[in-house]
Amino acid sequence: MALTLLDVAHWSTWAVCAVMKLPQLLAVLQAGSARGLSVGSLLLELAGFIVFLRYQIYYGYPLQTYLEYPIIIAQDVILLLCILHFYGKTKRALFFAAVFWGGWYMLTLRKWIIDLAMNLCTFISAASKLVQLWCLWRTRDSGEVSALTWSLSAYTCARVGFFFINAYNIFFPLLVLIRFITMLILNIWVTATILHYGKTKKTD
Repeated sequence: MALTLLDVAHWSTWAVCAVMKLPQLLAVLQAGSARGLSVGSLLLELAGFIVFLRYQIYYGYPLQTYLEYPIIIAQDVILLLCILHFYGKTKRALFFAAVFWGGWYMLTLRKWIIDLAMNLCTFISAASKLVQLWCLWRTRDSGEVSALTWSLSAYTCARVGFFFINAYNIFFPLLVLIRFITMLILNIWVTATILHYGKTKKTD
């Protein structure tokens, strides 16, 4: 029975990751606006995901422990292109693509580089959440930011860590475990903030 529950957690996590950014994409496309969304937050999130993915590939973790990251990264890239389009900054996409492509290559030039990047990964990812929070606090308006997308992100943080540790008996470095916990807390915080400002807007 335990294995069945873990299998459900496993497949549900992948299913959630496959559609995690879709509510946000639909909100932006339907509104024709990226109001409330922070480009800086999304860029930092992408950087964190890329470092985390590169780290697990470099050290030979099982495919099941990071398969969801390419899916999320692809969705983030599409969302970034939409945001840049609505902000009138589409030309910057080529610059960002070059930076991320170069970063992917440079991360594994030396072992100490990927290790250092992983040490900083939690701070980078946490910064992405804090930048989005700051954007919400500054404008006091959730705009087109999707609470569903952020709540799905919180779910994946909780389920990914629980599932892979229990199902595969993998010993994650302490920094990886701290990352899961930190991202879970911050994702919940952002979700609550979006709901708060969304409710405030409706009552005004």
